[in-house]
Amino acid sequence: PAGVSSGVNLMLQFWPPSGPTEKVSKEYVDFEKDPSKVVLKSRFIMNGVCVQLKGWVDIKRLDGVARLEFDYDLADQEDKTVRAKLREYEERQLKNEFSLAGSVGPHLMPVQSNQLSSSTGPESSAPRSHHPSHRYHPY
Repeated sequence: PAGVSSGVNLMLQFWPPSGPTEKVSKEYVDFEKDPSKVVLKSRFIMNGVCVQLKGWVDIKRLDGVARLEFDYDLADQEDKTVRAKLREYEERQLKNEFSLAGSVGPHLMPVQSNQLSSSTGPESSAPRSHHPSHRYHPY
């Protein structure tokens, strides 16, 4: 592990996220830029923030310097991925609600809040309040 003065330890792996079978490009690990150093770049998410590590390690002393920068490109990719997953989840939930409404039988029917009135029961003429997660009301 590489020690950082802030107390954060980072494990250095010299292969891409897809696995050790692919060769790492010079963009991420460059042994030729300076013969006494290896220049490193890495993209990752740290504490929920997309960052790029840019730095170098001295080959003989095994110490070096690096900095973290906000990674706008990775943040855009992650944002698009999260939004797509959220849309998929919402669509699944909507389909589940419709399939539940059709499969539970005639005793449970979808109710809109504006349909609740004194005709739903003799207790009161005021609309009933329901928890937002309760979408179906038994008659």
